[in-house]
Amino acid sequence: MNIKVVTGGILEKDGKFLLVQEKQKICEGKWNVPAGGLDESESLMEGAKREIYEETGCKVEITGVLEIVNEILEGVNVICFFFDTKIIDENIKVDGEEISNVEWFTYKEILNMKDKLRADGYFLSTIENKMNNKIQPTEIIKSIRK
Repeated sequence: MNIKVVTGGILEKDGKFLLVQEKQKICEGKWNVPAGGLDESESLMEGAKREIYEETGCKVEITGVLEIVNEILEGVNVICFFFDTKIIDENIKVDGEEISNVEWFTYKEILNMKDKLRADGYFLSTIENKMNNKIQPTEIIKSIRK
């Protein structure tokens, strides 16, 4: 069985959420939350911070767990961990390799662009969890290194 672990986070400021526009062929032009594959020997939270920084230029602190999504996609078991974040350093820049644009959107604007969202906006419930303060403590994830 092929398994892929994806980590990412929700960045919110002044009622707006930061989305990235994908450049990869499979989802070119679609908007998504900053997220990506976990690197070997990287914890879930380390991976989320790295992916957010690589895709947006923002440094964040992980403050909670918003949602865990499990999707079977073309024979791959994809497990996504989405975190709540606090922006430490907002230095927005476009990755260029994987990302073509980075922009802030209100939740209403995001709802109105459903056809432009990656995977039909499966991450909308993650944003709703953030808006409704449905945030789990990071302590529910135990990282053990040996």
